[in-house]
Amino acid sequence: MSIQFSKSVIVAVAVLSSTWSFAAVKEYHLNIDEGMVNVTGKAVKRITVNGKFPAPLLEFEEGDDAVIHVHNNLKNQDSSIHWHGLLLPGIMDGVPGFNGFNGIRPQGDFVYKFKVRQSGTYWYHAHSKGQEQDGLYGALVIYPKDKKPLAAHEQTERDYVVMLSDFHDKTSDQIQKDLKISAEYYQDRRETLGDVWKQVQRDGVKATWSDRKMWNQMRMLKTDLSDVTGYTFLINGKTPEQNWTGMFKPNEKVRLRFINASAMSFFDVRIPNLKMTVVGADGQPVQPVPVDEFRIGTAETYDVVVEPKAGHYQIEAESIDRSGFAIGTLHNELTANTHGIHLPQARPRAILNMADMGHGSADMQGMDHSTIHQKAENHGDMQGMDHSQHQPTATKKSDAVVEGWANASTPQGDKALQYSDLKSLTPQPDTREATSELVIRLGGTMERYIWTINGKKFSDAEPLKVKYGERIRIKFINDSMMAHPMHLHGMFMQLENGQPAVDMPNKHTIVVPPAKTVTALLTADELGEWAIHCHLLYHMSAGMMNKLIVANVSEGETTTTPIQKSNENTSNQAEQQGDQHAHH
Repeated sequence: MSIQFSKSVIVAVAVLSSTWSFAAVKEYHLNIDEGMVNVTGKAVKRITVNGKFPAPLLEFEEGDDAVIHVHNNLKNQDSSIHWHGLLLPGIMDGVPGFNGFNGIRPQGDFVYKFKVRQSGTYWYHAHSKGQEQDGLYGALVIYPKDKKPLAAHEQTERDYVVMLSDFHDKTSDQIQKDLKISAEYYQDRRETLGDVWKQVQRDGVKATWSDRKMWNQMRMLKTDLSDVTGYTFLINGKTPEQNWTGMFKPNEKVRLRFINASAMSFFDVRIPNLKMTVVGADGQPVQPVPVDEFRIGTAETYDVVVEPKAGHYQIEAESIDRSGFAIGTLHNELTANTHGIHLPQARPRAILNMADMGHGSADMQGMDHSTIHQKAENHGDMQGMDHSQHQPTATKKSDAVVEGWANASTPQGDKALQYSDLKSLTPQPDTREATSELVIRLGGTMERYIWTINGKKFSDAEPLKVKYGERIRIKFINDSMMAHPMHLHGMFMQLENGQPAVDMPNKHTIVVPPAKTVTALLTADELGEWAIHCHLLYHMSAGMMNKLIVANVSEGETTTTPIQKSNENTSNQAEQQGDQHAHH
């Protein structure tokens, strides 16, 4: 998906403080419909936008007035569009049941209008049932004002969106029903007697027996890395065989805007023989970080700059359960494009270990062991992040044993991005210490496939309330065995990743690894009702979501707890340990 710079369709004149200023009105019409889509050789009915699957790229410039007319042609389904990562009024955020927005009825229209207040790489998707999985998702790119680069290192000759997604032959409704029948419905890669024998040879009979006994008591499979299998992975809507291709001339700087627009998948991304320099995270500019690979959680975005020399390079995004790749190509336009794709060998699939259950590691004390049996079967996308351990494995043997969801089998000597590498490119404007804390406990039960925040699914939960203007620490405590990419609408969080407050990176989606605690700072400066939820689609729809209300409320009405100055530093240090993790 190449980006073409386009002119705004209307120019409006606004008067501000008695001076004339020009604001461009950028207008789009989006028609949500159903159509036949053939991705895997079998035609199926899916959602299209303006006849396209996935939805088309939208482009803006910072300062534009966005006007987006959305028409819902679906016969009997309400629909909606959420502008993921954008700062805008609550009514325009696009979540039914929030801020007085009721969704878009069949044959109904809604006009989204908002001032574009930022630049960077974002995306948009439905917030109605499973429509996001079924095709209602697309890329959204906002260029800096007057298209001037934010920094010299970002000056690039080419600019491409690389949107990763997961396509299933089943509809989202069918997948949801399957998971309700059994959380293990899609688990088809279990350990064999041979795996047990290898463990005996490695660890001895006694240790193996003890380990197996514990896993059996928890009714948990070590190999359960994904709730849903059977996906075909796409780049800009194309399969590996269709081979999305971006052209370059030797030594040009090329920006690649990676968007994880999947429903349930995390990816390890690399371009063999080509270094990447990360310059943006979740649309926000960061200080350059040279890497060989990065792990991207569902709903995150990363901008990288590459300088290809000659020939061609293959973009490889491998799903964390090692079930497949999204593949595309960068090709030198001065040479004939005669090559096809090369399907890489899968890396070893990690198996879960007791540390992923919160056993045997000091920084996993956030795990609620009183509910461990209830949550023991939470076996989905253990895909979070953490290459902080950076356990290298040089082997490519298919029978290699790799333990721990955080181990991506990064080749020895290669650099994988970590959250702790990220520093904001520009100083954070608010460096106040947090005065209160909001605890978000992530849990659930696999027996009924219910996912919860603070012990309650969305339909049973009271909204969370915070005071407008306050500086808050959000404390994500993961009581489950899965990584959860937690997304906050309407505002950016500053991830506490070991950097000074002035350098902390802005994030709209933060991956919280199994049995870990991760913290972020939030300036609650956007009035309204904002969704906070896990961005794994079937976790959100099974209850892992809540409403965060930012309002002028009194102290007694808030859900937050005041932070005692005396122990703030101690607790902060404890959080940092769990936070050096998360992907990257």
